[in-house]
Amino acid sequence: MTEFAISAQDGTARRGIIQTARGSVHTPAFMPVGTVATVKAMLPQSVAATGADILLGNTYHLMLRPGAERIARLGGLHRFMGWDRPILTDSGGFQVMSLAGLRKISEEGVSFQSHIDGHAEFLSPERAMEIQHLLGSDIQMVLDECSAFPASHAAIEKSLSLSMRWAARSKAAFGEQPGHACFGIVQGGTYADLRQRSAEALQEVGFDGYAIGGLAVGEPQSVMFETLEATVPHMPQNKPRYLMGVGKPVDIVGAVLRGIDMFDCVLPTRSGRNGQAFTWKGPLNLKNARHAEDPAPLDEACACPACRQFSRAYLHHTIKANEIIAAMLLTWHNLTFYQDMMSSLRRAISGGTLKGFASEFATRYKENVREKAEIPA
Repeated sequence: MTEFAISAQDGTARRGIIQTARGSVHTPAFMPVGTVATVKAMLPQSVAATGADILLGNTYHLMLRPGAERIARLGGLHRFMGWDRPILTDSGGFQVMSLAGLRKISEEGVSFQSHIDGHAEFLSPERAMEIQHLLGSDIQMVLDECSAFPASHAAIEKSLSLSMRWAARSKAAFGEQPGHACFGIVQGGTYADLRQRSAEALQEVGFDGYAIGGLAVGEPQSVMFETLEATVPHMPQNKPRYLMGVGKPVDIVGAVLRGIDMFDCVLPTRSGRNGQAFTWKGPLNLKNARHAEDPAPLDEACACPACRQFSRAYLHHTIKANEIIAAMLLTWHNLTFYQDMMSSLRRAISGGTLKGFASEFATRYKENVREKAEIPA
Protein backbone atom coordinates (compact mmCIF):
# COMPACT_ATOMS: atom_id res chain seq x y z
CA MET A 1 0.00 0.00 0.00
CA THR A 2 1.29 3.44 -0.91
CA GLU A 3 0.13 6.81 0.39
CA PHE A 4 -0.66 9.77 -1.85
CA ALA A 5 -0.88 13.30 -0.51
CA ILE A 6 -1.79 16.33 -2.63
CA SER A 7 0.07 19.46 -1.57
CA ALA A 8 -1.19 21.95 -4.19
CA GLN A 9 -3.75 22.27 -6.96
CA ASP A 10 -4.04 24.62 -9.91
CA GLY A 11 -7.27 24.01 -11.77
CA THR A 12 -7.43 20.28 -12.48
CA ALA A 13 -3.67 19.86 -12.08
CA ARG A 14 -2.25 18.59 -8.79
CA ARG A 15 1.13 18.47 -7.09
CA GLY A 16 1.70 15.70 -4.61
CA ILE A 17 3.87 12.96 -3.14
CA ILE A 18 3.48 9.20 -3.47
CA GLN A 19 5.08 7.65 -0.43
CA THR A 20 6.51 4.16 -0.91
CA ALA A 21 8.64 1.91 1.27
CA ARG A 22 11.66 2.82 -0.87
CA GLY A 23 11.15 6.55 -0.96
CA SER A 24 9.00 9.41 -2.14
CA VAL A 25 7.83 10.09 -5.69
CA HIS A 26 7.12 13.76 -6.32
CA THR A 27 4.28 14.31 -8.76
CA PRO A 28 3.75 15.18 -11.52
CA ALA A 29 6.46 12.58 -12.16
CA PHE A 30 8.17 11.16 -15.22
CA MET A 31 9.46 7.58 -14.99
CA PRO A 32 12.47 6.74 -17.17
CA VAL A 33 11.98 3.37 -18.84
CA GLY A 34 14.30 0.56 -17.77
CA THR A 35 12.52 -2.20 -19.68
CA VAL A 36 15.00 -5.02 -19.13
CA ALA A 37 16.48 -3.86 -15.81
CA THR A 38 18.55 -1.08 -17.35
CA VAL A 39 17.94 2.43 -18.58
CA LYS A 40 19.84 2.16 -21.84
CA ALA A 41 23.20 4.01 -21.97
CA MET A 42 22.89 5.09 -18.32
CA LEU A 43 24.27 4.01 -14.95
CA PRO A 44 21.69 3.87 -12.14
CA GLN A 45 23.43 6.66 -10.25
CA SER A 46 23.39 8.78 -13.41
CA VAL A 47 19.63 8.29 -13.74
CA ALA A 48 19.23 9.33 -10.11
CA ALA A 49 21.38 12.40 -10.78
CA THR A 50 18.88 13.60 -13.40
CA GLY A 51 16.26 13.84 -10.62
CA ALA A 52 14.28 10.68 -11.26
CA ASP A 53 12.44 9.33 -8.22
CA ILE A 54 11.16 6.14 -9.86
CA LEU A 55 11.87 3.84 -12.81
CA LEU A 56 9.69 1.59 -14.93
CA GLY A 57 10.47 -2.07 -15.66
CA ASN A 58 8.55 -4.54 -17.80
CA THR A 59 7.06 -7.89 -16.83
CA TYR A 60 7.00 -9.32 -20.36
CA HIS A 61 10.67 -8.71 -21.11
CA LEU A 62 11.94 -9.71 -17.67
CA MET A 63 9.90 -12.93 -17.58
CA LEU A 64 11.55 -13.99 -20.85
CA ARG A 65 15.06 -12.88 -19.96
CA PRO A 66 16.59 -13.38 -17.43
CA GLY A 67 13.41 -14.74 -15.76
CA ALA A 68 11.50 -13.57 -12.69
CA GLU A 69 12.49 -16.56 -10.61
CA ARG A 70 16.18 -15.95 -11.31
CA ILE A 71 15.88 -12.28 -10.36
CA ALA A 72 14.11 -13.29 -7.13
CA ARG A 73 16.91 -15.72 -6.27
CA LEU A 74 19.40 -12.89 -6.83
CA GLY A 75 17.65 -10.62 -4.35
CA GLY A 76 14.96 -8.91 -6.41
CA LEU A 77 14.93 -6.35 -9.20
CA HIS A 78 16.24 -3.42 -7.13
CA ARG A 79 19.39 -5.27 -6.06
CA PHE A 80 19.78 -6.91 -9.47
CA MET A 81 19.92 -3.59 -11.35
CA GLY A 82 21.50 -1.46 -8.60
CA TRP A 83 18.56 0.91 -8.12
CA ASP A 84 17.40 1.53 -4.55
CA ARG A 85 14.52 3.89 -5.31
CA PRO A 86 10.95 2.87 -6.26
CA ILE A 87 10.21 0.80 -9.37
CA LEU A 88 6.89 0.45 -11.20
CA THR A 89 6.45 -2.61 -13.41
CA ASP A 90 4.09 -2.74 -16.36
CA SER A 91 2.25 -6.07 -16.52
CA GLY A 92 3.40 -6.83 -20.05
CA GLY A 93 -0.07 -6.64 -21.59
CA PHE A 94 0.89 -4.00 -24.16
CA GLN A 95 3.94 -5.96 -25.33
CA VAL A 96 2.01 -9.23 -25.60
CA MET A 97 -0.81 -7.60 -27.54
CA SER A 98 1.67 -6.08 -30.00
CA LEU A 99 2.82 -9.57 -31.01
CA ALA A 100 -0.22 -9.86 -33.31
CA GLY A 101 0.06 -13.26 -35.03
CA LEU A 102 2.22 -14.70 -32.25
CA ARG A 103 -0.47 -14.62 -29.55
CA LYS A 104 -3.94 -15.96 -28.77
CA ILE A 105 -6.29 -14.38 -26.23
CA SER A 106 -8.70 -16.38 -24.06
CA GLU A 107 -10.62 -15.76 -20.88
CA GLU A 108 -7.79 -17.33 -18.92
CA GLY A 109 -5.03 -15.17 -20.38
CA VAL A 110 -2.74 -14.85 -23.38
CA SER A 111 -0.79 -17.62 -25.09
CA PHE A 112 2.12 -16.28 -27.10
CA GLN A 113 5.48 -17.06 -28.61
CA SER A 114 8.59 -15.40 -27.28
CA HIS A 115 9.98 -12.80 -29.67
CA ILE A 116 13.44 -13.99 -28.62
CA ASP A 117 13.36 -17.69 -29.49
CA GLY A 118 9.76 -18.55 -30.37
CA HIS A 119 9.25 -20.49 -27.13
CA ALA A 120 5.60 -20.96 -26.09
CA GLU A 121 4.57 -18.83 -23.10
CA PHE A 122 1.36 -18.09 -21.22
CA LEU A 123 0.54 -14.94 -19.26
CA SER A 124 -2.55 -14.82 -17.07
CA PRO A 125 -3.56 -12.10 -14.60
CA GLU A 126 -2.36 -14.35 -11.81
CA ARG A 127 0.98 -15.08 -13.44
CA ALA A 128 1.53 -11.39 -14.24
CA MET A 129 1.08 -10.50 -10.59
CA GLU A 130 3.24 -13.44 -9.46
CA ILE A 131 6.08 -12.24 -11.70
CA GLN A 132 5.84 -8.69 -10.35
CA HIS A 133 5.83 -10.04 -6.79
CA LEU A 134 8.98 -12.04 -7.56
CA LEU A 135 10.59 -8.93 -9.03
CA GLY A 136 9.67 -7.01 -5.87
CA SER A 137 8.43 -3.92 -7.69
CA ASP A 138 6.90 -1.19 -5.56
CA ILE A 139 3.96 -0.47 -7.89
CA GLN A 140 2.47 -3.37 -9.84
CA MET A 141 0.09 -3.06 -12.78
CA VAL A 142 -2.87 -5.31 -13.55
CA LEU A 143 -2.91 -7.35 -16.75
CA ASP A 144 -5.23 -5.84 -19.35
CA GLU A 145 -6.02 -6.26 -23.03
CA CYS A 146 -4.70 -3.37 -25.08
CA SER A 147 -7.09 -3.01 -27.99
CA ALA A 148 -6.06 -1.67 -31.36
CA PHE A 149 -6.67 1.88 -32.60
CA PRO A 150 -8.91 2.67 -34.31
CA ALA A 151 -11.61 0.19 -33.31
CA SER A 152 -15.39 0.16 -33.19
CA HIS A 153 -17.38 0.86 -30.05
CA ALA A 154 -18.51 -2.78 -29.96
CA ALA A 155 -14.94 -4.10 -30.26
CA ILE A 156 -13.65 -1.79 -27.52
CA GLU A 157 -16.61 -2.67 -25.29
CA LYS A 158 -15.86 -6.40 -25.62
CA SER A 159 -12.18 -5.82 -24.90
CA LEU A 160 -13.02 -3.59 -21.95
CA SER A 161 -15.21 -6.25 -20.34
CA LEU A 162 -12.36 -8.75 -20.50
CA SER A 163 -9.90 -6.22 -19.07
CA MET A 164 -12.21 -5.52 -16.12
CA ARG A 165 -12.51 -9.23 -15.33
CA TRP A 166 -8.74 -9.54 -15.55
CA ALA A 167 -8.34 -6.49 -13.30
CA ALA A 168 -10.42 -8.13 -10.55
CA ARG A 169 -8.37 -11.32 -10.87
CA SER A 170 -5.14 -9.33 -10.80
CA LYS A 171 -6.14 -7.54 -7.61
CA ALA A 172 -7.10 -10.84 -5.96
CA ALA A 173 -3.76 -12.34 -6.99
CA PHE A 174 -1.89 -9.28 -5.70
CA GLY A 175 -3.33 -10.04 -2.26
CA GLU A 176 -1.75 -8.38 0.75
CA GLN A 177 1.72 -6.98 0.08
CA PRO A 178 2.60 -4.42 2.75
CA GLY A 179 4.68 -1.60 1.28
CA HIS A 180 3.65 -2.39 -2.29
CA ALA A 181 0.84 -1.00 -4.46
CA CYS A 182 -1.43 -2.30 -7.20
CA PHE A 183 -2.77 0.01 -9.92
CA GLY A 184 -5.80 -0.61 -12.13
CA ILE A 185 -5.85 0.45 -15.79
CA VAL A 186 -8.75 2.40 -17.30
CA GLN A 187 -9.47 1.31 -20.87
CA GLY A 188 -12.23 2.24 -23.32
CA GLY A 189 -10.48 3.62 -26.38
CA THR A 190 -11.64 7.12 -27.30
CA TYR A 191 -15.24 6.46 -26.22
CA ALA A 192 -16.23 8.62 -23.24
CA ASP A 193 -19.00 6.28 -22.05
CA LEU A 194 -16.66 3.29 -22.01
CA ARG A 195 -13.94 5.22 -20.21
CA GLN A 196 -16.45 6.17 -17.52
CA ARG A 197 -17.67 2.59 -17.23
CA SER A 198 -14.10 1.32 -16.88
CA ALA A 199 -13.14 3.90 -14.24
CA GLU A 200 -16.21 3.08 -12.18
CA ALA A 201 -15.70 -0.68 -12.46
CA LEU A 202 -12.12 -0.41 -11.27
CA GLN A 203 -13.13 1.68 -8.28
CA GLU A 204 -15.57 -1.04 -7.25
CA VAL A 205 -12.61 -3.41 -7.07
CA GLY A 206 -10.45 -0.81 -5.31
CA PHE A 207 -6.87 0.02 -6.26
CA ASP A 208 -4.01 2.09 -4.85
CA GLY A 209 -3.79 4.12 -8.06
CA TYR A 210 -5.42 4.31 -11.47
CA ALA A 211 -3.73 4.36 -14.86
CA ILE A 212 -5.12 5.34 -18.25
CA GLY A 213 -4.11 2.91 -20.98
CA GLY A 214 -4.87 2.71 -24.65
CA LEU A 215 -3.77 6.25 -25.56
CA ALA A 216 -0.72 7.52 -27.46
CA VAL A 217 -1.36 4.72 -29.94
CA GLY A 218 -1.77 6.85 -33.02
CA GLU A 219 -4.67 9.15 -32.18
CA PRO A 220 -4.26 12.92 -32.70
CA GLN A 221 -3.19 14.95 -29.69
CA SER A 222 -6.59 16.68 -29.61
CA VAL A 223 -8.33 13.31 -29.32
CA MET A 224 -6.03 12.21 -26.52
CA PHE A 225 -6.75 15.42 -24.60
CA GLU A 226 -10.50 15.08 -25.20
CA THR A 227 -10.35 11.52 -23.87
CA LEU A 228 -8.48 12.66 -20.77
CA GLU A 229 -11.08 15.38 -20.17
CA ALA A 230 -13.82 12.77 -20.40
CA THR A 231 -12.01 10.27 -18.16
CA VAL A 232 -10.27 12.13 -15.33
CA PRO A 233 -13.50 13.43 -13.70
CA HIS A 234 -14.52 9.80 -13.09
CA MET A 235 -11.23 8.87 -11.40
CA PRO A 236 -10.67 9.19 -7.64
CA GLN A 237 -9.36 12.55 -6.44
CA ASN A 238 -7.27 10.99 -3.67
CA LYS A 239 -5.36 8.44 -5.79
CA PRO A 240 -2.47 8.84 -8.28
CA ARG A 241 -3.40 9.03 -11.97
CA TYR A 242 -0.93 7.54 -14.44
CA LEU A 243 -1.05 8.09 -18.22
CA MET A 244 0.79 5.13 -19.69
CA GLY A 245 3.29 5.53 -22.51
CA VAL A 246 3.20 9.34 -22.76
CA GLY A 247 5.27 10.90 -24.12
CA LYS A 248 6.21 14.02 -25.98
CA PRO A 249 6.93 17.06 -23.80
CA VAL A 250 3.93 18.97 -25.18
CA ASP A 251 1.70 15.96 -24.48
CA ILE A 252 2.95 15.73 -20.89
CA VAL A 253 2.33 19.41 -20.19
CA GLY A 254 -1.17 19.16 -21.66
CA ALA A 255 -1.93 16.04 -19.64
CA VAL A 256 -0.73 17.65 -16.40
CA LEU A 257 -3.16 20.51 -17.10
CA ARG A 258 -5.86 17.85 -17.26
CA GLY A 259 -5.04 16.22 -13.93
CA ILE A 260 -2.48 13.49 -14.68
CA ASP A 261 0.22 12.73 -12.09
CA MET A 262 2.52 10.10 -13.62
CA PHE A 263 4.08 9.40 -17.01
CA ASP A 264 6.52 7.06 -18.72
CA CYS A 265 7.91 6.87 -22.24
CA VAL A 266 10.94 5.52 -24.12
CA LEU A 267 11.13 8.75 -26.13
CA PRO A 268 13.91 10.56 -24.22
CA THR A 269 16.21 7.52 -24.13
CA ARG A 270 15.45 6.25 -27.63
CA SER A 271 15.84 9.74 -29.08
CA GLY A 272 19.14 10.17 -27.28
CA ARG A 273 20.50 7.02 -28.89
CA ASN A 274 19.44 8.33 -32.26
CA GLY A 275 20.96 11.79 -32.13
CA GLN A 276 17.92 13.81 -31.06
CA ALA A 277 18.03 16.13 -28.05
CA PHE A 278 15.10 17.80 -26.31
CA THR A 279 15.55 21.45 -25.36
CA TRP A 280 13.35 24.26 -24.07
CA LYS A 281 13.21 25.53 -27.65
CA GLY A 282 12.16 22.17 -29.04
CA PRO A 283 14.00 19.04 -30.25
CA LEU A 284 17.32 19.26 -32.09
CA ASN A 285 18.74 16.75 -34.56
CA LEU A 286 22.44 16.70 -33.73
CA LYS A 287 23.14 14.70 -36.89
CA ASN A 288 22.45 17.86 -38.87
CA ALA A 289 25.55 19.34 -40.53
CA ARG A 290 24.73 22.82 -39.21
CA HIS A 291 26.02 21.70 -35.79
CA ALA A 292 29.43 20.58 -37.10
CA GLU A 293 31.22 23.80 -36.10
CA ASP A 294 28.86 25.11 -33.44
CA PRO A 295 30.78 25.78 -30.19
CA ALA A 296 27.60 26.51 -28.22
CA PRO A 297 26.27 24.17 -25.56
CA LEU A 298 23.33 21.99 -26.41
CA ASP A 299 21.03 23.90 -24.06
CA GLU A 300 22.28 26.84 -21.98
CA ALA A 301 19.53 26.25 -19.42
CA CYS A 302 20.64 22.66 -18.70
CA ALA A 303 23.19 21.55 -16.10
CA CYS A 304 23.77 18.00 -17.40
CA PRO A 305 27.32 16.88 -18.40
CA ALA A 306 26.49 17.09 -22.12
CA CYS A 307 25.64 20.77 -21.74
CA ARG A 308 28.26 21.73 -19.13
CA GLN A 309 31.29 20.05 -20.69
CA PHE A 310 30.71 19.66 -24.41
CA SER A 311 29.72 21.65 -27.50
CA ARG A 312 27.14 20.89 -30.14
CA ALA A 313 30.07 20.38 -32.49
CA TYR A 314 31.50 17.62 -30.28
CA LEU A 315 28.13 15.92 -29.91
CA HIS A 316 27.65 16.07 -33.69
CA HIS A 317 31.12 14.56 -34.22
CA THR A 318 30.60 11.66 -31.81
CA ILE A 319 27.21 10.86 -33.33
CA LYS A 320 28.63 10.82 -36.86
CA ALA A 321 31.55 8.68 -35.64
CA ASN A 322 29.14 6.22 -33.97
CA GLU A 323 30.87 6.68 -30.63
CA ILE A 324 29.09 5.21 -27.60
CA ILE A 325 29.59 8.42 -25.63
CA ALA A 326 27.13 10.18 -27.95
CA ALA A 327 24.28 7.93 -26.82
CA MET A 328 25.37 8.30 -23.20
CA LEU A 329 25.53 12.09 -23.25
CA LEU A 330 22.34 12.70 -25.21
CA THR A 331 20.38 10.21 -23.10
CA TRP A 332 21.64 11.88 -19.92
CA HIS A 333 20.66 15.25 -21.33
CA ASN A 334 17.19 14.15 -22.44
CA LEU A 335 16.39 12.57 -19.09
CA THR A 336 17.63 15.71 -17.35
CA PHE A 337 15.42 17.86 -19.58
CA TYR A 338 12.38 15.72 -18.76
CA GLN A 339 13.04 15.88 -15.02
CA ASP A 340 13.65 19.64 -15.19
CA MET A 341 10.36 19.99 -17.04
CA MET A 342 8.54 17.99 -14.34
CA SER A 343 10.15 20.10 -11.62
CA SER A 344 9.02 23.27 -13.42
CA LEU A 345 5.49 21.91 -13.68
CA ARG A 346 5.43 21.17 -9.95
CA ARG A 347 6.60 24.68 -9.13
CA ALA A 348 4.01 26.21 -11.47
CA ILE A 349 1.21 24.24 -9.82
CA SER A 350 2.33 25.36 -6.37
CA GLY A 351 2.53 28.95 -7.58
CA GLY A 352 -0.84 28.88 -9.35
CA THR A 353 0.84 29.79 -12.64
CA LEU A 354 0.45 26.56 -14.59
CA LYS A 355 -1.58 27.94 -17.50
CA GLY A 356 0.93 30.72 -18.03
CA PHE A 357 3.82 28.27 -17.86
CA ALA A 358 2.10 25.93 -20.34
CA SER A 359 1.46 28.76 -22.78
CA GLU A 360 5.05 30.04 -22.57
CA PHE A 361 6.40 26.49 -22.88
CA ALA A 362 4.39 25.87 -26.04
CA THR A 363 5.58 29.13 -27.60
CA ARG A 364 9.25 28.52 -26.83
CA TYR A 365 9.09 24.85 -27.79
CA LYS A 366 8.16 25.72 -31.37
CA GLU A 367 11.42 27.53 -32.12
CA ASN A 368 13.24 24.40 -33.33
CA VAL A 369 10.28 22.53 -34.80
CA ARG A 370 7.95 23.04 -37.68
CA GLU A 371 5.04 21.03 -36.30
CA LYS A 372 2.52 22.62 -33.98
CA ALA A 373 3.28 22.56 -30.26
CA GLU A 374 0.15 24.21 -28.94
CA ILE A 375 -1.24 22.85 -25.69
CA PRO A 376 -4.98 23.57 -25.59
CA ALA A 377 -6.06 24.65 -22.13
